[in-house]
Amino acid sequence: MDALARFPGSYWRDLFDSRVGRTTWPYGSGVWSKKEFVLPEIDSDHIVSLFEGNSNLFWAERLGREHLGGMNDLWVKQCGISHTGSFKDLGMTALVSQVNRLRRAPLSRPINGVGCASTGDTSAALSAYCAAAGIPAIVFLPADRISLQQLIQPIANGATVLSLDTDFDGCMRLIREVTAELPIYLANSLNSLRLEGQKTAAIEILQQFNWQVPDWVIIPGGNLGNIYAFYKGFEMCRVLGLVDRVPRLVCAQAANANPLYRYYKSGWTDFQSLVAGTTFASAIQIGDPVSIDRAVVALKATDGIVEEATEEELMDATALADLTGMFACPHTGVALAALFKLRDQGIIGTNDRTVVVSTAHGLKFTQSKIDYHDKNIKDMLCQYANPPISVKPDFGSVMDVLQKKLNGC
Repeated sequence: MDALARFPGSYWRDLFDSRVGRTTWPYGSGVWSKKEFVLPEIDSDHIVSLFEGNSNLFWAERLGREHLGGMNDLWVKQCGISHTGSFKDLGMTALVSQVNRLRRAPLSRPINGVGCASTGDTSAALSAYCAAAGIPAIVFLPADRISLQQLIQPIANGATVLSLDTDFDGCMRLIREVTAELPIYLANSLNSLRLEGQKTAAIEILQQFNWQVPDWVIIPGGNLGNIYAFYKGFEMCRVLGLVDRVPRLVCAQAANANPLYRYYKSGWTDFQSLVAGTTFASAIQIGDPVSIDRAVVALKATDGIVEEATEEELMDATALADLTGMFACPHTGVALAALFKLRDQGIIGTNDRTVVVSTAHGLKFTQSKIDYHDKNIKDMLCQYANPPISVKPDFGSVMDVLQKKLNGC
């Protein structure tokens, strides 16, 4: 940081802006366009990039106007529009690049592979980047707890996939034990290299707002590395003079997997891990987050808030977002549900510039959408369901249905 601080904030703003849209290796990547803030010493030949980052900042104008009391400055940072369909690519390019560098160096203990425990998205990102670099990947997945779309990604990319009859926390305990014994590099967010890449999403948000700071950033939270990464990116820009403040952060958790929320409600006095219950937001179905301490630092430093969402709240929020032009994952639904609550409480104002972080692509979680629109979820009203209409294949029947539909608009 000291070396970076020799240059004024305007230098970094101009440098990063000059790289937007460039294809010169490796600066076309949203992460590596900010190389000096990520891994400044790495040689470009060692970088493993799939041109991650530079994700869309979607203006959720209709959702804000019609469903959130006229919010006119609501945005969704679509980190799921990435190579493997999640924000995990941002961190994995940094980690696998460093491993690629280390594997080419003389080491007393060679690195034979890279491993992770995953609720789905981390394994997909790790497998893709390792496949691109020719590095063996090993992933531990909780059996029957991730979507088929997530499961097929590491399989297709050639990873060694171990399906374990436990939850994510059990997988995490095992991978830490295994990497202590075997020459396998641990790739979970416990590794700070991941956060170096993930923090660039925060810098991108500032850049997309022409270096103006939003009032609020709402982030889904599971293992809790990402909220610290966003804080780190914002705070780094503040310290180096690119901006003069940081936004308030909100961490949104599923009510069925909410250890941070309970800790927050205790006044930060009583953290207790828990056995996470089943949630449609499966990627944050974590009861013993490894980055709990980092998350608390980020929230305290930004006067942050923790909110939770029930299964019905998160699925309804997802459906509403989709009905206004998005195709949101359930984790984005958790963050949107938190936004609805904070608007109802008057904490987030009508004119507050607010960014909701979408962490994955909705195409990874289509079964939850199918079940919702079929009204096939137990004890859930599914009030925004839009099921297909069965119609006889004749002109009169089709016209009857369409006239009723159009007259109801």
